[in-house]
Amino acid sequence: MAQRYFELTEDMTNPERWVLGNTLDAQGMEVGERLYLNETPVHFDGRLRVPILHPGSPLDFSLADGGDFPVVTESVASTLAELAPSDVQLYPVEVDSRSAPYFLINVARLVKCIDDAACTEVRYWKPEHGRPDKVGQYRAVYGMRIDPAKVGDAKLFRPWGYPGALLVAEDVKEALTRTGASGLDFREVTGPSPISEDERAYKRKCRELLEPPPAARRAAWKSLGTLDELAGTPRAICYEWPGHRQNWGLIHRAEGRFLLVSEGLSDPFISRLEPSVGFGLELALETEPTELPLDAIEQSWPYILLERVSREVVAHEHVRERAKAGLLALEVAGTDMPASLVSSGGRVGVLLGQESRSLPRLFPTPFGDVRLVTVKALLPAELEYVSKQGAEGLDDLARRFARTGEEHVSRARRRAVV
Repeated sequence: MAQRYFELTEDMTNPERWVLGNTLDAQGMEVGERLYLNETPVHFDGRLRVPILHPGSPLDFSLADGGDFPVVTESVASTLAELAPSDVQLYPVEVDSRSAPYFLINVARLVKCIDDAACTEVRYWKPEHGRPDKVGQYRAVYGMRIDPAKVGDAKLFRPWGYPGALLVAEDVKEALTRTGASGLDFREVTGPSPISEDERAYKRKCRELLEPPPAARRAAWKSLGTLDELAGTPRAICYEWPGHRQNWGLIHRAEGRFLLVSEGLSDPFISRLEPSVGFGLELALETEPTELPLDAIEQSWPYILLERVSREVVAHEHVRERAKAGLLALEVAGTDMPASLVSSGGRVGVLLGQESRSLPRLFPTPFGDVRLVTVKALLPAELEYVSKQGAEGLDDLARRFARTGEEHVSRARRRAVV
């Protein structure tokens, strides 16, 4: 019978458990980079210390340093040292406020054993992801399955290309379980694939459809400025969006402004399993850095406004089609919006489709051209003007915005053009 293997993680089901921080040496310096995946044991002067970030119930097995290092009690450490002596490095550590001895475990052994075909899904780092040091490694592994024949004599190890996972042989699992240690959680990574061939074929087709559009969008965004790879823009699963992914991007413009863009309205409709540009558009709102703090994007009014406009675009076909064809004035809720933008009726007006001299009307993707629809926040006087003048007022307003030189830019404080 083939050996069974399991992924070992911290049991997260106890909401009252403690949370550990980053391991420090006697001088108060973090040791993570000196230890992680280092096959040569490191000597430290003085004992290492692990701070408790959030106090709670202590565990016999916990993960410190963001999950890089297990921190365990003496009984767990002894079990691992006995069964996997060549796979582990043990470092005595002091855990704040605890008198019992603890040990930090460094597992540096890497084994190339992931069975791509048997996993639910694997994704790789590619050049376009901007991490050349990781190209060819796994970016994500779902439903991990490994090939036991490739493990050799390893008992406690990490899979090559995806070292965040910690794997143990069955006899190690059983021995740890017998100790009665708290905090242990095991998930088998051997045995039959967790999905059927039909499910695998479906996921492969989904991946083929959903992988090309982001690369095309990124190329378009990079032509408009510097794409912020680290921006904390919200991301969510949203079944109303074509590819079920609601993402946002942030671009630093040459003028010093920020351009917030939707990412996913032009995804193919995953439910149809055929190439398309989804709704055929993406939204863009440009504003000043003072209006869009990078440390609180989700709470900023430009993001809230753009997200509300996206709801209207997703929910109403006539809104989408008119926005792609030309100009459209729209009203959304004014809650959490700057008072200067809110009408007497508690609404905020926006102008969709204002042409811009610095933004393209269309950008290419593998499945067709996509309309980039600008979103400009209107002042109450401008919204009232459009409401009274109709289509002629809409065209006149667009011309007036064009004469300002900042035709599509949104500001909470500016003078009305009417």
